[in-house]
Amino acid sequence: MKYFLIAGEASGDLHASHLMASIKEQDPHAEFRFLGGDLMAEQAGMQPIIHYRDMAYMGFMDVVKHLGKILGFLGTARRAIDDWQPQALILVDYPSFNLKVAKNAHNQGIPVHYFISPKVWVWKEWRVRDIRRYVDHMYCILPFEPDWYQERGYKATYVGNPTVQEVAQASKNFPDFAHFIEQNGLPDRPIIALVPGSRVREIRDNLPLMLEAAARHPGYQAVIAGAPSIEDALYREVMAGTALPVLRDATYPLVHHARVALVTSGTATLETALLGTPQVACYRFNGSKWSYKFYRRLLKGKYVTLPNLITDEPVIPELLMHLCTVDSIDEHLSKLLDETPERAAMLDGYRRLADRLGTNVCTTTAAEYITRHTI
Repeated sequence: MKYFLIAGEASGDLHASHLMASIKEQDPHAEFRFLGGDLMAEQAGMQPIIHYRDMAYMGFMDVVKHLGKILGFLGTARRAIDDWQPQALILVDYPSFNLKVAKNAHNQGIPVHYFISPKVWVWKEWRVRDIRRYVDHMYCILPFEPDWYQERGYKATYVGNPTVQEVAQASKNFPDFAHFIEQNGLPDRPIIALVPGSRVREIRDNLPLMLEAAARHPGYQAVIAGAPSIEDALYREVMAGTALPVLRDATYPLVHHARVALVTSGTATLETALLGTPQVACYRFNGSKWSYKFYRRLLKGKYVTLPNLITDEPVIPELLMHLCTVDSIDEHLSKLLDETPERAAMLDGYRRLADRLGTNVCTTTAAEYITRHTI
């Protein structure tokens, strides 16, 4: 069978490459064409038609500025599908681009499979209309999403969450604490992990507050999880003369061995929960009360962080925008360092979170559905 995949960012390249490997297990004669990245190229044995880094435009103005290129990419994708005529189109997140391609494929009678639902339950709910029209099968990685879709007249399937398997696999190779600090040249003191995100703006906005809150606990050492795409110079600039270790390619073991983690809101909050480390979720952004009110009205639902969304309860504190201050971070951090009721309650919440996520290998489950429903 012939499978055409589209992933428009690094995380999509990772998840799509795992899905391709699972499809090959189900269909040994699978052929692939794709828009994506290097990991997908390894699975397909060929280069992408378009590399995701060439499509990485974010924000309204960036999209408007490069609209001609984006329309060109859409045309290239449509022509490639028209010429190759795959038995299945598999889309990975990236909805603004992918839903346009889905329409074209659907109109040709090509089954459209969507792996990793767009977060339409957060905003742009109107996209459900296009999903109902053009997407034959939606595979969700968050357990509440099928119910959300069902309420809007569309059937979706929860296949499991990739982070569950990623954390479980990584955990098998963690050194013990003594070896971890020896490997990384750290003193023998308990750790507060600082996980300030992977984007420049996130690090500039959140890391200074995390540093100051952690510094109020001199019995602990603060250690920064370095993002692969961020130069050391930025961390040195933000630390403003404070010399703290920045660990590369060691975020999972760092968080695992930390007593508490201060984490910029995002997938890292789910990873931290699955690693079993109490945390405080921080997202300063511009710190404006008016921005907070605007986004709160725009966003749907009670919660923002994944552990809270999945459990539908306040498992971890969410400190957003003007509510994210040194004092508020430290208020929650202080309650989690010792064996407190707050720490115990959070760890109990993590157990409920794990139960909700289940143990399905999501790419295997999705591949079974895809190959079963491919013409």
